[in-house]
Amino acid sequence: MVDPSHEALARQAATPGVTMLIGGLDTGKTTLALEAVRLALAAGHQPVLVDADVGISTVGPPTCVGIKAFRSADDFDNIYEADALHFVGTIAPSRLVLQQVVATAAMVERARHMGDVIIIDTTAVASGVAGETMKYHKTELCRPDRVIALQRGEEMEPVVGMLRRFLDAEVTTSPTDPGLIPLGPDDRARKRREGFATALAPPLETWKVRETVFAPTLPSGLNLNRLHDVLVGVQDSAGGCLGLGTLRVDEDTLRVVTNVAEGMTGLRLGSMRIDPTTHDATVISLRELMFGI
Repeated sequence: MVDPSHEALARQAATPGVTMLIGGLDTGKTTLALEAVRLALAAGHQPVLVDADVGISTVGPPTCVGIKAFRSADDFDNIYEADALHFVGTIAPSRLVLQQVVATAAMVERARHMGDVIIIDTTAVASGVAGETMKYHKTELCRPDRVIALQRGEEMEPVVGMLRRFLDAEVTTSPTDPGLIPLGPDDRARKRREGFATALAPPLETWKVRETVFAPTLPSGLNLNRLHDVLVGVQDSAGGCLGLGTLRVDEDTLRVVTNVAEGMTGLRLGSMRIDPTTHDATVISLRELMFGI
């Protein structure tokens, strides 16, 4: 449950329209988002959660923006199972700002057709050039009716000031819950491993894939061994993400290992390498991997 001082914020987010939650690390965005979903359900609305926190995901696996439509409280029991996914390809969104913004905007647009209360839970990248750029363009493209900024001290004031000057969304600021217990680095890494383990759980199948099915396109002459254990988004013909997979190279043959059984038409390369045994994730640069620069 949210802190009593945040009850009004949760009720604000639970009203019809689109609410974007922004804030730094461990500011209580997800807790507030889930409470708003509960309140919206209790009020007879149809809430949809857009989980754009690609590092520590609640809906769907890490590296993806997921959406979940709630029709009853029972949906909290399977909250991980997304109604739709958009692959971003990293747990470090400041490295892929364009992909993060596009994925969030696409999922919000889809969520508008699924419910009347849309709540966007965003990443903790909220300051500096990358954070301000990401939050500005997310707000610009998602067109929320309101933005709720949770902050310690005045850490969000640069972003808040920018949104108020240039965009017409109603912006509310609030201190974080003083009783909030932050997640340590080890806890965050554990949650990511669990998320990848679930997304890549058996039964797994291994499929031979052509070099022409990738986005971005593989450069001519690429040493395929450099792609071993690289994360991919398994895509369908409508541009949606069906799930995750990892690449394997066997005797110069490129294969994808995934539990997606049907509908695969292409693969989007992620900027991550996943250990198949431990599910530890390592951030990589696709530019360096493919072009050595």
